[in-house]
Amino acid sequence: MSQTGADELVQVLEDWGVSHVYGLPGDSIDTTVDGLRKKQANIKFIQVRHEEVGALAAASEAKLTGKLGVCLSIGGPGAIHMLNGLYDAKMDHAPVLALLGQVKSNLLNTDYFQEVNTPKLFDDVAVYNREIKSVKQIPKIVDEAIREAYAHHGVAVLTIPDDIPEGSIKSAYHSSAKSFQLPKPTAPDDQVTEAVKLLNAAKKPIALIGRGARDASTTVQKFVETYQIPFVQTLPAKGTIADDHPNSLGNVGKLGTKPAYEAMREADMLILIGTNYPYVNFLPKPGKAKCVQIEMNPLNLNRRYPADVAINADSGKTISQILASGLRPSDGQFLKACQEDMANWNKWMHGKRSLDSEPVAPESLFDYVHQTAPKNTVFSIDVGTATSWSARFLPIEQNQKFLISANLGTMGCALPGAIAAQAAYPNRPTIAINGDGAFAMVMEDFVTAVKYKMPLICIVLNNQKLAFIEYEQQEAGQLNYQIDLKDVDYAKFADACGSVGITAKSNAEFRSALDRAYKITDRPVLINTYVADNAPLPGKIVNSEAAGYLSFGLQYVGKHHKIPELPPLKDIMRQFF
Repeated sequence: MSQTGADELVQVLEDWGVSHVYGLPGDSIDTTVDGLRKKQANIKFIQVRHEEVGALAAASEAKLTGKLGVCLSIGGPGAIHMLNGLYDAKMDHAPVLALLGQVKSNLLNTDYFQEVNTPKLFDDVAVYNREIKSVKQIPKIVDEAIREAYAHHGVAVLTIPDDIPEGSIKSAYHSSAKSFQLPKPTAPDDQVTEAVKLLNAAKKPIALIGRGARDASTTVQKFVETYQIPFVQTLPAKGTIADDHPNSLGNVGKLGTKPAYEAMREADMLILIGTNYPYVNFLPKPGKAKCVQIEMNPLNLNRRYPADVAINADSGKTISQILASGLRPSDGQFLKACQEDMANWNKWMHGKRSLDSEPVAPESLFDYVHQTAPKNTVFSIDVGTATSWSARFLPIEQNQKFLISANLGTMGCALPGAIAAQAAYPNRPTIAINGDGAFAMVMEDFVTAVKYKMPLICIVLNNQKLAFIEYEQQEAGQLNYQIDLKDVDYAKFADACGSVGITAKSNAEFRSALDRAYKITDRPVLINTYVADNAPLPGKIVNSEAAGYLSFGLQYVGKHHKIPELPPLKDIMRQFF
């Protein structure tokens, strides 16, 4: 029995276990959409209001599940809208398939309405980029595109002139989905032996754990406990081991803790596990520490830090090999010193968590979210101060998930991420935390969550400004300019969408709102929370940052003839010295 090219396309998606497609129908993709309509019982089409949100949702689903995310749009303007979300997938190494419509094949190269050269446009973002020329190619190329997206942890883009999927295919295509497996190589014995030798000789070892270790959390936790060492997790890996683990020093970098910064300065052994951490200034100075790196992507070996033993292998398997190859526990002295440092840090942070102010202190807001969120919550966090506060005041447990735009850092990622979380895990609570500037970029798709009755909780941190940019300008020694935002009543907006909107201006109001939101299960809830403009100081203020703030302060005094509002002096002092 013959099928159309669109039917075969959808069958290949189904073979690969695709359960959701995010996008908008339209004239140059409607034939493919019609194929999805026929299989709507197996693959759910989630209609978004903006193609960027569809691409960000597909990227988010891939990051959360490790499985292929799929999005589609018309050619021309719709495809162009998708680029930002696809770059998010590219830079966070998430497998995504983008299906792009195109004008009918007889109209190609005629400068027809909405004709855009999408193969050229998407060349940089894609690991696989093809324009389909005939109906017979469709299932084979779709199958190949999915393999490439998985194999290279990236974006596959297919441009499909809309008349081609209308054609018939007489014989059914058998996809490679069942036979496809990504290799998980083990480390060579000689490299394991050399790594164990270096680890046994170290006096001040520390582990930096990245996203590549997420599937080996139990093994990696056993390693840090057996070896008796402190560890730091990159922000995308947050929760691989629970943040409240006694060996944890939190995150490192501008959003990290002072104990993590200081431990990196003192370490004589750095173990990099599944990470391509780019902020090399927060790692030990090259030459001060020996390094063992475990990394699946050979291109990332020695890329950020010179490794004495660079192991191109699976993190979990390699750590298991190391544990079974004569690894001796460290004497625990460096761990003990780091734990004492961390205990002092946590005492400082406890005072921040207890702040009771109006507007709401972000520190206490995130602490209450942490205290009350169910143990299996999925958190989708936007960029800017939302990321800053979550890094420090939102500890993640192993059964929770933490989603960010890690390497692109695109504003507006939290809401699409929450939509994807609800699509992938409909029985798990989902909390999106957005700044007001970021939320305004994608707020039209809050109604998507309403349409599909997704009971996510959307918290908007409303301080009527681009707060993170405020601090970036100050750190650079510049006066603030064009960071103020016109206030929007986001609670009324949520009501207008047919959802529940709540405004909170104090700790008590926010806590009451969140408690209420947990009980609403048939629609999303938006909490428009007016927050104080507290500065998310770096865990350790370095000299260049201090010089920038000083330059800003001098310019401010010269212009306004008064001292600018600053964080409490005790905060500045303890995080500078």
